[in-house]
Amino acid sequence: MDSPILPKSGPVTGFVTRDRVGVALLFLMNGFMIGAWAPKIPEFAARLGLSESSLGLMILAFGLGSLIMMPIAGSQIARWGSSRVSKIGAVLLTPTLLLLTFVDSIWTAAVAICLFGGLIGAMDVAMNANAVAVEKRMRRAIMSSCHAFWSLGGLIGASTGGYLIEHIGPGPHAVMVTIAAVAMVVAAWPLVLEDAPHPADRAAAKKAGLPRSPLPWLIGIMALFCMVPEGAVLDWGALYLRNELSASVTLSGFAFAAFSLAMAIMRFAGDIIRDRFGAVLTLRACAVVAMLGLLLAGFAPNAPMAVFGFALAGVGISNLVPIAFSAAGNLPGIASGVGLSVVTTMGYSGILVAPSAVGFIAEHTGLAPVFIGLSSLILVVLVLSPLARHADGGHEAEPAAT
Repeated sequence: MDSPILPKSGPVTGFVTRDRVGVALLFLMNGFMIGAWAPKIPEFAARLGLSESSLGLMILAFGLGSLIMMPIAGSQIARWGSSRVSKIGAVLLTPTLLLLTFVDSIWTAAVAICLFGGLIGAMDVAMNANAVAVEKRMRRAIMSSCHAFWSLGGLIGASTGGYLIEHIGPGPHAVMVTIAAVAMVVAAWPLVLEDAPHPADRAAAKKAGLPRSPLPWLIGIMALFCMVPEGAVLDWGALYLRNELSASVTLSGFAFAAFSLAMAIMRFAGDIIRDRFGAVLTLRACAVVAMLGLLLAGFAPNAPMAVFGFALAGVGISNLVPIAFSAAGNLPGIASGVGLSVVTTMGYSGILVAPSAVGFIAEHTGLAPVFIGLSSLILVVLVLSPLARHADGGHEAEPAAT
């Protein structure tokens, strides 16, 4: 059975197309909104008088919103197509940072942050589904570079946010972020690939529940086990360097910086590598590099060696999740949005679970054994690597939808 979501026109070849630019802008905008939110968190907590535990519950509400909305978005993509859901999600997401800036009570803030997380998650599923549709139309990999644009958006939002909040205030910063987000949505709107399910598939989607095939769940495990180490480096890398390897405050900050920079660079190169060697071989090579990086970080005798290990892990992990997402969007007999909603929900739950799980384990073992142990999760991904062959399904020519 062909995927129910097909581009309206026939295959298009070439390295840069309108469709590719459109979906890249969606990723950029989504990452930018997340990045702009990060430096607002201290002001958000201070304005509402939140304790650390209360702030933790607020951040949990963000994650729960994402996990709730991702499956809903998947079902809507199967009915209406990824382009429509992506655009609606982007429009609804645009003013949410303003809402978070001006809420004045804990309960309205909880609703606002849950809505923010839900729309981030819904748009995430939809834009990944649209990237799969563009891959099918172009007959080449683009998913890794799309995720690179997401990382770039996050970098821009985070790096400018602190400066703007300090110099012009949280309100004007939120207004400027909203204007920038609107500009990105307006630029992307006419470029996003218009896809639509066939009427029969739309009717089937209304009756469909969770996929019965084990394939999306196995690929979801791959995404989960790739994103748990990412969350662990984000939340615990600096603390590991500071407390266990006696790094300075400045050097400890390089843990996630080295990881994320290496990841962003390799994601821009990932599509070329995948087109040259195929998804399975690329995933296997990346998994081995990721394992070596995590082991090096865990066994490192000093902070600079650990930073190098985290950078190496970033090189490896960079293209694992994009390949898993491409595979989820090309599973036979499963609508792209449905497969992606399963995999994204499972994958992003790893970033939510990782901080608390790592903290519990590290309290008894220290962080070095944790990073060593995380390499075993990548080993599972390596064992499941044959499933990555589905990612190359998007490179085959697709008939035009009628």
